[in-house]
Amino acid sequence: MGSWGKCDQMIVHDAEPYNAEPPRTALAGRPLTPVEVFYARNHGPIQQIDPDMWCLELGGLVERPKRLSLGELRARFAHHDVVATLQCAGNRRAGLLAVRAIPGETPWGSGAISTARWTGVGLADVLREAGLRPGAAHVEFTAPDVATEARPPGPYGASIPLSKATAGEVLLAWAMNDRPLPPVHGGPVRVIVPGYVGARSVKWVSRVTVRERPSDNYFQAVRYRLLPPGADTERADGGLQLGPAGLNADILMPDDGAVLCAGPTEVSGYAFGGDHRGVARVDVSPDGGRSWRQAELGPVTGAWAWRLWHTVLDLPAGEATITARAWDTAATCQPEHAASLWNPGGYVNTAWPRVRVQVR
Repeated sequence: MGSWGKCDQMIVHDAEPYNAEPPRTALAGRPLTPVEVFYARNHGPIQQIDPDMWCLELGGLVERPKRLSLGELRARFAHHDVVATLQCAGNRRAGLLAVRAIPGETPWGSGAISTARWTGVGLADVLREAGLRPGAAHVEFTAPDVATEARPPGPYGASIPLSKATAGEVLLAWAMNDRPLPPVHGGPVRVIVPGYVGARSVKWVSRVTVRERPSDNYFQAVRYRLLPPGADTERADGGLQLGPAGLNADILMPDDGAVLCAGPTEVSGYAFGGDHRGVARVDVSPDGGRSWRQAELGPVTGAWAWRLWHTVLDLPAGEATITARAWDTAATCQPEHAASLWNPGGYVNTAWPRVRVQVR
């Protein structure tokens, strides 16, 4: 095993703070991602918090501010399980880097996405008990990990609209795949915001604040925004704050650069519809998009989870470019080229995935 209980296969982009992803093939065929290959994204040091010492402060525009221990959280509110996919906003950034350089950003490949069964209490239940005051419109989450990249350095934080926070699926989670949440994934308690970019699922959450406006935290107000080309990434104006995830899909097997035998070839991957949209169809091409066949979708594991897919292509000898595209339940298709999506932060590459293979 490698660092933080991760397998030796992990592609480690940074040792401190720890940022790593599995090779794409490690995700293939697994509706739930094992903890040892689940991607890890951090902006500060991984926190080692004694579950008996953890507590949550709840304040802001609420009638009854609260301070809850983990024991109180588990005893006072109903428990819920949600199968949800988390996806880093920079997932598949390597495809954007191939278009144009993005200095200082982690070159995430295809593995900055994973799916787990999360167990905890509904944030909506906790907010309901606290009571909301007039003007409440956003819910902010604050963590204790200090990120030196913030300007100035400070704790990680994020916010989501109140409508999402009270929708029912957002959790204060203490378990992952039926095991206690490990520190590398935000234990003892983290926020899980299904359908949103992973940046809003704050780890080691220590405070929840109900506000009139979105969080002023650096990672909400400055980072994790979709900016137009040429924009200054360190200015807090302009751009779109990232929230709901967009339709995305990728090929997990075969791997890019693989050498294959001519004939029937199993091709598999995932498709993820993001917030409130399901995956309706996945098409796969053996020749870079000149011809297509419809893939078979795997079972639905949850409204907030990816759909695995697979098909068999008959590949002749030579070079081949296998391509995929997903459609969601609103009949939206992924954009064809990463060049049309390039942005200074290197976020939300949802272009058609392509793997190039040698067939002999």
